[in-house]
Amino acid sequence: MRFIDEAVIEVRSGRGGDGRVSFRREKFVPKGGPDGGDGGRGGDVILHAHPHLKTLLEYHFKRKFKAPDGDPGGTSNKTGRSGEALVLHVPVGTVVFPETGGEPLGDLVAPGQQLVVAVGGKPGAGNQHFALPWRQTPGFAKAGGDGETRVLRLELKLLADIGLVGLPNAGKSTLINRISAAKAKVADYPFTTLVPNLGVVAIGDRSFVVADLPGLIEGAAEGVGLGHQFLRHCERTRALVHLVDAATADDPIAELDRVRNELVKYGRGLERRPWMLVAGKTDLPDASAGTEALQAEAQRRGVPFLAISSFTGQGIRELVVAMAGMALADPDEWGAR
Repeated sequence: MRFIDEAVIEVRSGRGGDGRVSFRREKFVPKGGPDGGDGGRGGDVILHAHPHLKTLLEYHFKRKFKAPDGDPGGTSNKTGRSGEALVLHVPVGTVVFPETGGEPLGDLVAPGQQLVVAVGGKPGAGNQHFALPWRQTPGFAKAGGDGETRVLRLELKLLADIGLVGLPNAGKSTLINRISAAKAKVADYPFTTLVPNLGVVAIGDRSFVVADLPGLIEGAAEGVGLGHQFLRHCERTRALVHLVDAATADDPIAELDRVRNELVKYGRGLERRPWMLVAGKTDLPDASAGTEALQAEAQRRGVPFLAISSFTGQGIRELVVAMAGMALADPDEWGAR
């Protein structure tokens, strides 16, 4: 399945049914009064957060959606049938924006949550409502109201407890494969991960969700490379794990700073998110100097530090325990570092 985390759709609610012009025609009632019924209400368009959806792929191929119109009113004061609501299912974590930008219309963060994005047209009134002492046989009714048409931009922000961040080829995919049942693609070249991968990590009788997020490059906060697509998925994580290659990085501290700087420039609270520093690939021969430098830097910044090898398993158990502590802890216990 392709992972699609953005979509633009056009939605149109149903038009309200017209009111009816009608008069009573009964035996022994030669001059019956007006009995035209009201029209039905147009159908709404509703977005529904579905817990089993993981992508906006459906809206990549079909982009226009219309709810049913309301039926016109009938005789004998009968109201027309209202149009059924059109319910569009989206993944949990979908944020809805007007296409023109501005504040979001809604943020669907809970399974089953709904958002009305286009209200159905008002029903037209039948001629029964327009009878007056000086106008006892009104020959007109009110037309139904038009539905709303809106163009929406949908953004999916993954819901994960822990986000793995780092430069391309830092070892994030290998790590998430090691600690969960995720099957992230792994290869010895940058940008193996082009879309986020989610893994559920179990510890005792509890579990938490880890996101392996695409690697950053300089300028990501301005949209360079995977840019905003990467950083957007960091926004919902409770904590971040900065993974730095301790073996092959020329300057591991500079690599850490590059990632931290992009988080600061992007803003939206990412720079204040709780985090820990992890030195990876420590099984390789040239990792000792980088590991020592990263440990000293973590101590200087006052953040937790671990050295791991996803290949040998060194430090993995300790890392899972530390991640669980961050994922399940009270965020107020963490300060900005």
